Amino acid sequence: MTPDFLILPHQRLAYQRQSGSSTKPGVVFLGGYASDMTGTKASFLAERCAEEGCSYLRFDYRGHGQSDGDFKLGTIGAWLEDTLNVFEQLTKGPQVIVGSSMGGWLGLLLCLQRPERIKAFVGIAAAPDFTEELMWQRLTPDQRQKLEQEGVIYDEKAPPDHRIPLTMKLVEEGRHHLLLHTVINIHCPIRLLQGLSDTEVPWQYALRITRNVVSQDTRIHYIKKGDHRLSQPDDLHLLWQTLVPFLS
Repeated sequence: MTPDFLILPHQRLAYQRQSGSSTKPGVVFLGGYASDMTGTKASFLAERCAEEGCSYLRFDYRGHGQSDGDFKLGTIGAWLEDTLNVFEQLTKGPQVIVGSSMGGWLGLLLCLQRPERIKAFVGIAAAPDFTEELMWQRLTPDQRQKLEQEGVIYDEKAPPDHRIPLTMKLVEEGRHHLLLHTVINIHCPIRLLQGLSDTEVPWQYALRITRNVVSQDTRIHYIKKGDHRLSQPDDLHLLWQTLVPFLS
């Protein structure tokens, strides 16, 4: 896939945009931590949106995929800035936001900052606050000390070419964007897809989001055998069926 690039002052962001009917809301896909826009869910949505005739946008955050930047310098705030730039400069009219894992956190933050443009939000194993609760709080005392002293640690259990860095900067900056211990002032419809066999994001996360958002039009779809990726054919079918009511 050859992407286009959004040129910003300090980096280029790779994206792929599909046009659609001006009478239908568009779809924006926000990927996960250390993922890119060529993944199964992003590609599936590209095909289905083309068939449906609605616009579709996917992109890589700085330090991800084909975008410029050093992944280790990334933070939630920086990736939110990328999301806002892409959203404002590359979309028009109402949009349905689909956020996967970290993209679910960024999607909720986007809904808070641009409520007038959001038709609905769909979270796939949405992971707000993951830097604090699913990373920092799960570290051993020795790991925390090493992270504080050296600024970065790696998962030694992962294969050498799959060791994603965790930086102290990511953890500390992420604390400015935490959502799960406060009221989330989002009023648009919210749909959350969550696997009960997800070993990365606990199933209770979807329930906590639902309890905290202001929107009364909020539903959770639990998938009994669903993992974190939710990329199996049945999962993708459910994702599309969840989106369809908001595309008219």
